[in-house]
Formats: sequence, C-alpha cells, structure tokens
Amino acid sequence: MLKDYILELVDGAVQDAVRENKLGNMSADDEYILSPETPKNEEFGDFAVNVSSLARLARLAPAVIAQNVAEYIKCSDMEINTVAGFINFKLGKSFLETIVADILNEKADFGKNNFGSGKKVILEYVSANPTGPFHIGHGRWAAMGSALANLLKFSGYDVFQEFYINDAGNQIKNLGKSLHIRVLQELGKKIDFPSDETERKNYYPGEYLIPVAKQFISEKPDEAKKLDENLTPEQLKSLSDFAKAKMLQMQKDLLDGFNTHFDNFYSETELHKSGKVEKCVNLLKEKGLLYEKDDALWFKSSDYGDDQDRVIRKSDGSNTYLTADIAYHHDKIQRGFDKLINIWGADHHGYVARIKASIEALGDNPDKLEVLLGQLVNLVIKGEQVRMGKRKNMITLEDLIDEVGVDATRYWMILRSIDTTLDFDIELAKSKTDENPVFYVQYAHARACSIFRNAVNERVNTETKEVLPALFEKEELEKLIMEADLNKLWNGTDEKAVSSLKKLILKLEEYKSVILSAAKYRAPYMICKYLQELSGSFHQFYTFTRVITDEKDVTIARLSLVRAVSEVLRSALNILGVSAPERM
Repeated sequence: MLKDYILELVDGAVQDAVRENKLGNMSADDEYILSPETPKNEEFGDFAVNVSSLARLARLAPAVIAQNVAEYIKCSDMEINTVAGFINFKLGKSFLETIVADILNEKADFGKNNFGSGKKVILEYVSANPTGPFHIGHGRWAAMGSALANLLKFSGYDVFQEFYINDAGNQIKNLGKSLHIRVLQELGKKIDFPSDETERKNYYPGEYLIPVAKQFISEKPDEAKKLDENLTPEQLKSLSDFAKAKMLQMQKDLLDGFNTHFDNFYSETELHKSGKVEKCVNLLKEKGLLYEKDDALWFKSSDYGDDQDRVIRKSDGSNTYLTADIAYHHDKIQRGFDKLINIWGADHHGYVARIKASIEALGDNPDKLEVLLGQLVNLVIKGEQVRMGKRKNMITLEDLIDEVGVDATRYWMILRSIDTTLDFDIELAKSKTDENPVFYVQYAHARACSIFRNAVNERVNTETKEVLPALFEKEELEKLIMEADLNKLWNGTDEKAVSSLKKLILKLEEYKSVILSAAKYRAPYMICKYLQELSGSFHQFYTFTRVITDEKDVTIARLSLVRAVSEVLRSALNILGVSAPERM
C-alpha cells in the first residue's frame, strides 16, 4: 500500500537523520507515531506526513525537522517538498501506472490481504425465532453479516456462518396453537384468536399462517379432519413441528434470495437433546460456580465481570435462555473456532458480559467472543418515518425487498455503521438518480461496461450516418489491454484531465487499505463509503478525459484504466453481496 510505503520512507529517513545528529536531542530509542494523509491543497502533493510531533523529542522547529528528514528520503519518480512541519510527496507517473498494472494482473485478487492469517471464525447472525416472517431489523443483520463474512474471507480468515434457531420453549407451542386456529378456520369452523390482549400474546395471529394452514390440510388431510377445538399433546406437537418447519424453510428461502448463505442452521432443540446443556450445568457445578437461592439455581457470573449473578434454572425446574446460550457458546469453542463473532440487536447489550463470564468460567479466553451490537432501522416514506407494527407499512423484510429489490435493500442496510440507527428512505432507494447511493455506484460499473461495448461494436458517423467497423475485436482488445503502454494515459491531457486521472488511480489504490481497515474494525459500511468516492472519481474522469480517441495506443491505455475501475467496483460490490450490472 502506498501509504505504508511512504511511511517506511519517512521512518527510515528519521533514523538516518538521528544517526547523523540532524534531529537535535532525538535518539534512536525514542518512540513516535507518524501517519500519511492527503493534503487539502493538491498543489502540495498527493500525500503528506506531518513530523511536527517530533519537535518535543528533537527540541527543534517543525519546519527544520521536515527539511532535515526530507534530505534523507531517497526515491526516484517522486517529487518531495516541505511546507512548515509537513513533508509532501507528489507521485511520478510510473507509480500511478504500476497501480493500474497491478489491478489488471491481480484482477479479482486485488485488495486481498492476509490480516486474518487463516484464523477460524464462526460468525453467528440473524438467529431469529422460526415463528414468522423476518422484520427489517433481521434484514440489516442478514446484509451486514453476510457482507462481513465475505470481507473477512477476503482478508484471510476461515469463516463459518451459522444461524442459531431459537426453536425451544413456549413460542413453538404457541405457534402450533396458532396454526391450529388457522386450520380450523380453513375447515369452516367459527373460531378466532382470543380478543383479550393478555391471552392474545400467547398466539401468532398474523395472516402468514393462513397458507401454512392450507398446506397442513393438503399434506396431512387425515390429521386435519380429526382436529377440533380441544388439542391433544400429540396433535399440538404435530402442528408445532409442521409450522416450525414451514416457517424455517420460508426464512431459508428468503435468505438465499437475499444473497445470505449460511453454512449451518444450529437448532436449540437439538442442543438440549444432545445433553450439552446439562453437561455445561454440571461443569459449572463441579467448579463450585453454582448455588441455590429462592429455589432457583444461580451462576456466579459476577466473579467474572458481570454486574450480578444470573439464574440458569428457575424455581419450576426449567432452564433460562441463558443456560442454553452458555452451552451453545461453549460448543462453538469446542468445535475449534478461534474467534466467535455475534451480531445482536442493541437491546442485548447487557447479555454480552454474561456470555463472556460463562466462557471464562468454563476455562477459556472470554476475548474469543466479539459481539457487534446493531441499532434499529427506521423506514422513511416521502420524508416521514413509518410507524412500525403494521404489515401494510412494509415492516417485513420480504415486503421491503419486493418494493425496492435485493440490491438496494442490501446496500442501504450496509450503508451506515451497525452501531448507528439507519434511516432507510424507500423512495430514494427506488430512484434512478445520483442521490441514490446504490444507483450511483452501479451506474459507474454500467458506464465502464458501456465504454467497452463502444470499443468492440460497430460505430455510426454522426455526420454522414456511415456505419464504421469496430475499433477492436473483443478477443484482440483483451490481449491489448494486458500489453498496454500505460504511459500513453497522459497523452493530450490538460491540467483538469491530469488531475482527474491521478485522483482516480490513487482512489483505486486506496481499495487495499479500505479493505484492511474494514476487516480490522468489522465495518463493511466503509466499503460503501469508498464505492461512493470511487464512483465519483470515475464519473469526474469520464467528464474530463476522452477514452476512445483517434490514437489507438492512447485508447488502449485508457481502456485499461477503465477495466481496472470495473474490476475494483465489481470486487467491492461482490463483497457487499450486490450485483454489478453491465447495463442500466
């Protein structure tokens, strides 16, 4: 990465200047931190390093330090100057041409890094109850999680994606009771959900169970005919299992269509059946970390950083949600994962310390667990926030996808940092204008593809209407691009064109550092920000620079740059799980 290279040059020059006693009181053992930045005035250069922080060590004026350090920077094809405490670097053309050549050679691998060093990561996200459709919050976790998985893989991690199915407990029985009512209704019985709000909370009265009821009657006609208002335990189990399976399949189908693909769906029910939950409870007992109080069983989580102890078995003998979660995370570690990353809603903030406490109590490093807490999504229609809670207002993920499409939904869900509330502007997400972030980026890729089509398709003389042959054969052009003389990029360019060319190429090079930072901070939204900037630089380049010219070598060089742009756009969009259309 260029910034790293420039920093190495400056660090080396500082050490040389110290050895030659050009930096006053500074010694070789002094610690300092320097970082490259982009000058606000591009006349100064492409990069700058502020060495003013060394003044406290050297006891010299920043301007003197900058001049003395610059004397020891040795690099060809790079203009170096100093202003006050800044050392400025203006890159020569060969540096810029090498960036384009690297992208053309590396193609889809450009930007990859080995930050993860092959570490095994289990990434758990969405993990919804199989009791109904996904709400838009689930959509944010799905988009964020799958994009993060792609990003981490691109950065050298071995990533395993898992969906934890919350299919144990009363909610599945309540789902079965709800399907029971819908089946009877479909059979013509006069029955409805309780009108009392307290009782109604134990049911799922949404209309989404109506088609499931029809499927139950079709697939299990004999069972359906035997149903009346009184349910036997066997009938309730059959209805619950059927509804759960259909809801889970509906969720899986939606996730697949949303470019979110899990390696495993882990059932809470199976976790209990396996005996792993009871085994964890016994392990905690053996370690003396459980005690009884008020007829309940408590975990001494406060011994490991939690703000209080937690109940893991209630007075009625049933386990709390925490008990299964302790066992589930212990099982993740037992499966050999180096890092456990969870995406949870912000309302689970207090839960993090409990799980970390359990990991440490069971003998492992609590820092293996990393939890990303996500904020809510607000739907905005025509400038007004939609009140949540009504299906007709598109609170389900499926409704939102139907309205704006997979690409727009994913891109908008990833657009902001996960720890900030997201305002999802539906009308803007559907619009075909530069104000719509996803359209702006996809249009940049489509424009690049259009330029290539123009190079290999027949042309029409606008004045004579004469049909002219294509400039290049498609196969020929691919070969020529790889052999392009990139020095021809600059031929016939004026000051504005040169500036736009440099900005575009430097923005392409920045992709590597963006990917590294996004992976390090678990922040896919940084790629969205980068894509907006890259698209802007490309559109500006297109405004000031003619790509297809009368000079073949110049045209090939500029088509090579356009190809580099399309490669990076496609790579970044692929990480986000968003398509890179060739036509719009």
